[in-house]
Amino acid sequence: MIAGREIANEAARRVIARSKSSSRSSFELVAESVFHERERLLRAPNARRSPEDRAFVDAVARQLGAIEADGLLEDVVQRYTREIEGHFDPKVYGFATRVLPFGLTALLNGTRARDALFRVPELRSLSDRVSISGQTAALSRLAKLGTLVFTPTHVSNLDSLLFGYTIFRMGLPPVAYGAGLNLFESRTLGYFMHNLGAYSVDRSKTDPLYRAVLKEYATILLERGEHGLFFPGGTRSRSFAVERRLKKGLLGTTLAAYRNNLVARKNNPKIFVVPATCSYPLVLEGYSLAEEFLLRAGREKYIPHEDDGSVNLRFWMTFFEKLLSLDADVHVRFGAAMDPFGNRVDEDGVSRDPRGRPIDPAGYLEQRGAIAEDPARDAAYTEILEREVLRAFERDNVAMPTWALAYAAFEQHRRGRETQDVFRLLREFMRGTRLPIEPLRALFGQLIEELKGLEEAGRVTLSDELRGDVRAAFDRAIACFATWHKDPVLRAQDDWVVVGEPSLLFFYRNRLDGLGLLASPSLLPSEVHG
Repeated sequence: MIAGREIANEAARRVIARSKSSSRSSFELVAESVFHERERLLRAPNARRSPEDRAFVDAVARQLGAIEADGLLEDVVQRYTREIEGHFDPKVYGFATRVLPFGLTALLNGTRARDALFRVPELRSLSDRVSISGQTAALSRLAKLGTLVFTPTHVSNLDSLLFGYTIFRMGLPPVAYGAGLNLFESRTLGYFMHNLGAYSVDRSKTDPLYRAVLKEYATILLERGEHGLFFPGGTRSRSFAVERRLKKGLLGTTLAAYRNNLVARKNNPKIFVVPATCSYPLVLEGYSLAEEFLLRAGREKYIPHEDDGSVNLRFWMTFFEKLLSLDADVHVRFGAAMDPFGNRVDEDGVSRDPRGRPIDPAGYLEQRGAIAEDPARDAAYTEILEREVLRAFERDNVAMPTWALAYAAFEQHRRGRETQDVFRLLREFMRGTRLPIEPLRALFGQLIEELKGLEEAGRVTLSDELRGDVRAAFDRAIACFATWHKDPVLRAQDDWVVVGEPSLLFFYRNRLDGLGLLASPSLLPSEVHG
């Protein structure tokens, strides 16, 4: 892989050149950066990097008007590129690929790190724990015909680790990937992130100049043939719902890189977008994500519990203790590859129209016989790509027993109530609420039958557990819910199922929201993205 500093220098050169040739002056651009950065620092005054960032912004503001603004513009851009740039060390990659399978095997088998060495012979292998499925056969071939860009769903901080392992296990080349800046702040994790091809993405930055640098950096990586991975949803889904819209900035880098490759007459100019899903029966950060979503969406309608775990150190220690005792499989599923315009791509790298006929995607970018840049046209193409990626997310979402049981239980509570307001439903759904187990089993069975119909229609994918015995899937979901969070989401007690945490029940049912299951409407606020 190419050194990140080389990519960063080229990104800085392009952004500076484009900025100086724009209709706006360097003074205006720098003043805009100062404004956005000061606003960001007011929102996060105690962030680890805030003192250093504040000192830099204040110094730029003092000099603005006193010295040449072009020089300040270059200083701001160079600072952004140094923050973003990644690095790849083959030695660190070799070490990580030897250690990662062992560590994940212990984790997914519910083994504490200090006990793992003594249990190696009895642990199920990681290959048994991580199920890889979907359109995988063509990926090795496509990796030699062009540049792969993996665009997965995002639900947990474990996603980067899991996808990195999956790509390694499939024998594919390492990828450069964008990761949230917070993941670089841990000394140990940050070391590996910095040396395994990750470049940082600070989602709190609203400065257009920063976003231009980030987009250019990602574009150049693809131009240089570096396979990539980024989460097009932008951040973890706080509601646990499958993404319903995407951040089109990074998604648009696939088209920009393809266009630049054509202009440069590269030998392998094609860019292949590969949507993927990651499905967990339970989520590491489930409680905090659910609370964050409900507080943001409901505001005064939602009253958090007094024992909010996000401020309780003992709770977090217990939480991670339970993390290591979870016995569960996860699913990584790859959708069919697409070109940057949303057309399906076959194993030979040929784009196909909806009728299966071969097409030349370069034609989409021609004007008067030449490849040309047209921002409005390119934005429209990226919207088409977004729509196709979202369809793939829905189709390849691997439904799990825990999600199905949470959906059925929440629906059993919802039925017979006049209100459809989520926050009133949650206020009425108290901890300790008891649901009769046999009607819930029946509703769970009906839900699975509907899911099977949706799978046949190509709208969702079922885990093997949901294709098997319904009673076993029900019992498996109950057992799984009892092993993870501080309070079991659901637990069986005689002829009842007892609710432990209503907000988590809502959180897990949301992964199946919007499919019309059990004649239930979508319960997610339409104006709030998950």
